[in-house]
Amino acid sequence: MKFVDEARISVHAGKGGDGAVSFRREKYVPRGGPDGGDGGCGGSVYAVADRNVNTLIDYRYARIHRAKDGEKGHGKQANGRGADDVRLRMPVGTVITDRETGALVADLAAHGQVAVLAQGGRGGLGNVNFKSSVNRAPRRATPGKPGDTRELALELKLLADVGLLGLPNAGKSTLIRAISSARPKVADYPFTTLHPSLGVVRVDMNRSFVVADIPGLIAGAAEGAGLGHQFLRHLARTRLLLHVVDFAPFDPDADPVRDARAIVAELRKYDERLYRKPRWLVLNKADLLAPAERDRAIGEFVRRLRWKGPRFLVSALTGEGCRELCYAVMNELERKS
Repeated sequence: MKFVDEARISVHAGKGGDGAVSFRREKYVPRGGPDGGDGGCGGSVYAVADRNVNTLIDYRYARIHRAKDGEKGHGKQANGRGADDVRLRMPVGTVITDRETGALVADLAAHGQVAVLAQGGRGGLGNVNFKSSVNRAPRRATPGKPGDTRELALELKLLADVGLLGLPNAGKSTLIRAISSARPKVADYPFTTLHPSLGVVRVDMNRSFVVADIPGLIAGAAEGAGLGHQFLRHLARTRLLLHVVDFAPFDPDADPVRDARAIVAELRKYDERLYRKPRWLVLNKADLLAPAERDRAIGEFVRRLRWKGPRFLVSALTGEGCRELCYAVMNELERKS
């Protein structure tokens, strides 16, 4: 299924039914009086978070969602039938905003969460509601209220504890395959990952966390280079970022320090809050370095980058260092929970 994480929709709630003007007419009941019933309520439009839905593709093509109008009132004080509500199933993690005002409408962060997108109109009152001692034959009824109409923007932000960040071909997909059951595509060319992937990392029997892998960033992403900033929104809910660096590039002109700084710069251009999230360095492809060179290479890298935070040397291909990384991440998440 195609991964779609943005959509725009229009929602239209139903109008309330009009109240009825009616009088009781029976053979042996003279002057029976008013008996017009109320109109039924119009249908509302709701959003429901469903963990069995993982993309907004349904709303890319079906953009207009209407609820039906309420039924008009009837005689014999019979009220009109209310219209059925429309319930739109959306992935957990969907953020809904009003396109005209930019206001947040709902943040569907938990399975089963329900939010009102458009409220149906109330039904009008029949003339039976207006009878009194001085007005015994009212010919007045009220029309139903119109339902809400809104233009909405849907944006999916994946729910994950940890996010992987880095250049294309830094080894993010290989790393998530090594530490979880996720199986994203892996190949020896850039932009193998075209949409985010989620994996559950089980550290112990009852200890686990969720990691998100997004397509790689490159310098100039803010101007649309590569895939741009399109998927960075999926890191917004994470509590920890792992900056994966290709520590042993095949290209002799490549500079891991320069590349790491470029990623950090793009992160800051996108969102200052995301830039300030806790971030750890994961130096990947340790299997390509001779053991005698590792300490010197790490020291040089850290000195040039001026990095003072946690760092880990791993090989996603062989699994070296991955277990230690997972335990450290799990301990950090538990410490902050």
